[in-house]
Amino acid sequence: IVVVAVNSTLLTINAGDYIFYTDWAWTSFVVFSISQTLMLVVGATYYLTFTGVPGTATYYALIMTVYTWIAKGAWFALGYPYDFIVTPVWLPSAMLLDLAYWATKKNKHSLILFGGVLCGMSPPLFNMVNLITVADPLETAFKYPRPTLPPYMTPIEPQVGKFYNSPVALGAGAGAVLACTFAALGCKLNT
Repeated sequence: IVVVAVNSTLLTINAGDYIFYTDWAWTSFVVFSISQTLMLVVGATYYLTFTGVPGTATYYALIMTVYTWIAKGAWFALGYPYDFIVTPVWLPSAMLLDLAYWATKKNKHSLILFGGVLCGMSPPLFNMVNLITVADPLETAFKYPRPTLPPYMTPIEPQVGKFYNSPVALGAGAGAVLACTFAALGCKLNT
């Protein structure tokens, strides 16, 4: 469980740095939310169904969180922002997986469907709360300037306030659909 959690941490670790992509913040937020969900759900459901013990998914997320704190601590020492990963955003999502598995008396299909939807919808919500409360995008943009994007990569400004342009709604919707597939893969790895 430690080996897989470490590897998923390595794959997930820079997915929190959408704050760097200030020009592409909304787009990056959605893509990175899905990548975070993938790394969490596949590993967590694998270990949850492997042990059959509710709580294992949360344990897996805890290991991911602690290893990420350590690795991001090294980045922080080099002067990079620490904002995103300080908040353990994976833990509540993993708890929802455990809850779905426990509440349905260890039913794998319920874990895939209910747990997948709950776990897929929640990371974008927790990430956005984290972004709003912890990071100041404007301050970060001034503190860590990056080269101007070429014209063909310049994004179209989103219509702020319109629900269909909300990165949280899009991330949660895509996550809810895709996480069921991720959860099914995690279960399949045991058979």
